[in-house]
Amino acid sequence: MTKQELISEIKSKKSFLCVGLDTDLTKIPKHLLATEDPIFEFNKAIIEATKDYCVSYKINTAFYEAEGISGWQSMAKTLALIPSNILTIADAKRGDIGNTSNMYAKAFFEKMNFDAITLAPYMGNDSLAPFFEYKNKWGIVLALTSNAGSADYEQQKLNDEFLFEHVIKNTCKLAADEQLMFVVGATKPQDFTIIRKHAPTHFLLVPGVGAQGGSLAEVVKYGKTDEIGLLINASRSIIYASNGFDFAEAAMKEAKKMALEMSEYI
Repeated sequence: MTKQELISEIKSKKSFLCVGLDTDLTKIPKHLLATEDPIFEFNKAIIEATKDYCVSYKINTAFYEAEGISGWQSMAKTLALIPSNILTIADAKRGDIGNTSNMYAKAFFEKMNFDAITLAPYMGNDSLAPFFEYKNKWGIVLALTSNAGSADYEQQKLNDEFLFEHVIKNTCKLAADEQLMFVVGATKPQDFTIIRKHAPTHFLLVPGVGAQGGSLAEVVKYGKTDEIGLLINASRSIIYASNGFDFAEAAMKEAKKMALEMSEYI
């Protein structure tokens, strides 16, 4: 998916919502556990209920990898179900020496055909470069995350700048804003001013609004661009809005509510 296609989808739906499919067998409605593929049945219902209100789905691969081969199969079936006009993100946080990253890129971009993948930049640009060799595919680099542990490394000073600043500046040498996004947590909204200084036109994938307590209004205030430039991820607050037979309807209501709030900024 190109950047312009993503922007068009945002304008069409008046939403920049990304729904996180962090599907946990211990949290989905119990009546689904009797089905042949509970993960897929849950995801299928969630996608059908929310696809009109979001522009992206983020599949956290850990929840699928934890189930072994069957989990990978559920993920592949889920991915195939997502409409082609919706950006698909593999939240896999890959990043390794060149040959290994080549294989990761092949797996997620060629074999599974995701539009984007999250990347860990710790090993440097040569560990990220293979992902940017694919046309119309996105690398989403971890910059300033919403967890408390971000203070351990990301917010440490390197000379006169934070490490997350250095990561953003250095990674921008690898790819243009048509292929490169950054992960920035919603729990640190004022830091978006610093981030926009180095990445003024890049899209930012923003977790932390909803269950983690981040504020949509604050994120928009400090992070929005003329092209919106934001994908607000919500996972638990949408997909687990109910654990009963009405779980899909509850998810739809929550997604619609967030999309309506977002429409005020478009």
